[in-house]
Amino acid sequence: MSFQVAPDDHIKQGRVTDVYFERVIESLRRRDINPLVSMEVRASGLPRNWTWSVMAGLEEVLELVDGLPLTMRAIDEGGLFYSNEPVMSVTGHYLDFGKYETALLGLLCQASGIATNAARCRKAAGPRPVISFGARRMHPAIAPMIERNAFIGGCDGVAVIESAELVGEEPSGTMSHTLILCCQDERLAYEIFDEAMGADVKRIALVDTFQDEKFGALYAAEVLGERLYAVRLDTPGSRRGNFLQIMQEVRWELDIRGYTNVRIFISGDIDEDKILEYNDVADAYGVGTHISNSPVVNFAMDIVEVDGAPLAKRGKPSGLKQLWRCPTDKQRLTTLASVETAVCPCCGEPMEPALKVRYADGRKVIPDPSPRQIREHVIEQLKDVDL
Repeated sequence: MSFQVAPDDHIKQGRVTDVYFERVIESLRRRDINPLVSMEVRASGLPRNWTWSVMAGLEEVLELVDGLPLTMRAIDEGGLFYSNEPVMSVTGHYLDFGKYETALLGLLCQASGIATNAARCRKAAGPRPVISFGARRMHPAIAPMIERNAFIGGCDGVAVIESAELVGEEPSGTMSHTLILCCQDERLAYEIFDEAMGADVKRIALVDTFQDEKFGALYAAEVLGERLYAVRLDTPGSRRGNFLQIMQEVRWELDIRGYTNVRIFISGDIDEDKILEYNDVADAYGVGTHISNSPVVNFAMDIVEVDGAPLAKRGKPSGLKQLWRCPTDKQRLTTLASVETAVCPCCGEPMEPALKVRYADGRKVIPDPSPRQIREHVIEQLKDVDL
């Protein structure tokens, strides 16, 4: 028995599709109907009262359609978008790509949700590092996808080795409670970790396995001295009480003994709201389930033109669109794609088209940026938005 995931070649063959698309294709073929259609991808609303979201999954979508006779336009991967804005369009003869709608939306919906939650944690944390810890909460086959999108959304590092290789970064992590439990003693655990790890691995000591966090932090400082980079608090909910107060106690006791350079790393049930609450004391965060179990962005993919004429179902605006952005005051405008230029209604400056041709004539038109480049693009945009 193999793992219960679809092989790459099955996805590429269009086998991961809702059955009604196969039935649509069979029906159209019987009457030799194969119109040239333009379909647009947009989200009519965003989850959890988000006012903005991060576009992600484009790289995999381009892999999905590789070799198909169609034209695809999309906003940048890592681009911020708002509800009801077109983020992608696909133009081609329907029978050439219709069966890929299920997979295409799946690639975008989940990736964008993960990237958005990561970006919201990044925005909340300010300059403090945020590490993705959530791969263990999801199927291991999709761990690289989860952490890749957590990284481009703004996380500073990812924990899983395979994920780190995918994004071209070193994996990030501390030590586990299992090390301390196997040693049955914190001192021995800290000593053997220190002996075994190279100088490039930061000494971040877990201090809540057997002891009160305050005394555990002092114990780690005593054992590791100047080599101690940070203490990590991963206190279970049943023992937390006022967790912020516990963190403040740890900080106070370290400081008055001269360990002012020792940082406090917080993990365990962390989300953007708790990050905002803990920022006055915490120096870094490990965020797990909140990112890995992010809500999906409910994109829909709808026909807006048939054989060059505007046509859409009820509730959907017909005609192929262009999304414009003003580089000066960040205003946004949606027009028909036939509109060649747009002027910002606020400042009067020329606006820039956001939907660009990414794929045509069976190949990608624009090279894929690196994950780090996408991440930098996201972080730059976060300066202009609020949580």
